[in-house]
Amino acid sequence: MAADPRALIAARLRASKRIAITSHLRPDGDSLCTALALSEMSRLLGADTAIINHDPTPLPFSGFPELAGVRIGQIRAGDFDTVVLLECADVSRSGQEGLAGAFKINIDHHYSNTPYADINWIDPEAPAVGEMVFDLSRFLGVAPTPGIAECLYCAIVSDTGSFQFSNTTPRALAAATELARLGACPIRVTEKLYNNNRPEKVLLLGRVLSTLTMNGKGTIAVISMFQKDTASLRLKEVDTEDMTTLARSIQGVEMVMFFKEMGPETFRVSLRSKGSANAARVAEHFGGGGHVHASGFTVHGPYEKLVREVPAIVENLLESAPRDPSSGPAGR
Repeated sequence: MAADPRALIAARLRASKRIAITSHLRPDGDSLCTALALSEMSRLLGADTAIINHDPTPLPFSGFPELAGVRIGQIRAGDFDTVVLLECADVSRSGQEGLAGAFKINIDHHYSNTPYADINWIDPEAPAVGEMVFDLSRFLGVAPTPGIAECLYCAIVSDTGSFQFSNTTPRALAAATELARLGACPIRVTEKLYNNNRPEKVLLLGRVLSTLTMNGKGTIAVISMFQKDTASLRLKEVDTEDMTTLARSIQGVEMVMFFKEMGPETFRVSLRSKGSANAARVAEHFGGGGHVHASGFTVHGPYEKLVREVPAIVENLLESAPRDPSSGPAGR
């Protein structure tokens, strides 16, 4: 019988004195808050820890004082006994380039993960890595403090869209209940995650929603955000998850496509789907990837051409795809 990866990870972390934790490019609330909780657990075990990400911490998490210590840059493998990668399908997904000789632990809940590390724990049925690390705390022998519990609760709330997305499973709800019992404050987490918008962000929301178009069947909603709008509102950083959530709430919509202008004739397309519509399969068609219900890819070309042709291709992909309502929990 194969050894339980949770036991292997716990043994390695207990034996490590210097631990680096990193997450995927464009880190999200699940990876960031889970990293913070895992870092604190490791410190309680006597290790020196560092959270080091390739990309900056996005809003609203950049305003969390507890995440102020996250370092941005490259991990020097020789400085650490162990490197933990959260939600990274492969090493390149982390943006870290010097990990070839490092002892790596891979913790992920994406089905697309390729086991690349010295220890791999991949659980596509898990609602969030925050829930997985909460489970890991039992193997570490660490009783979560109220602060750790709140970080893990925040990770689960963030990745389930405040318990609205399809990964809101009994596991997610059970973990959230226990974390609240251990000291997490749901009201405080909600305030930090959802009630900190600047006026400029709300103005941008109006501009983005004014671009809304639908396909003829009403199954695909398309919204767009342009650099001229963020520049005019002096927004260098903006959290856009609620914009796709609003478009996704339209009755009959199966897929939202959010075109974000990244540079001249370059657009990042974020996909959010519901029901049996598989956003990951669509993203993979265009060379991207992600969750079943939350994925993305990049396209190049004139906006007017892209916004006409890409949704038409997506409509064909959705119509030709097998419909499988039991596709499993999706991280978003």
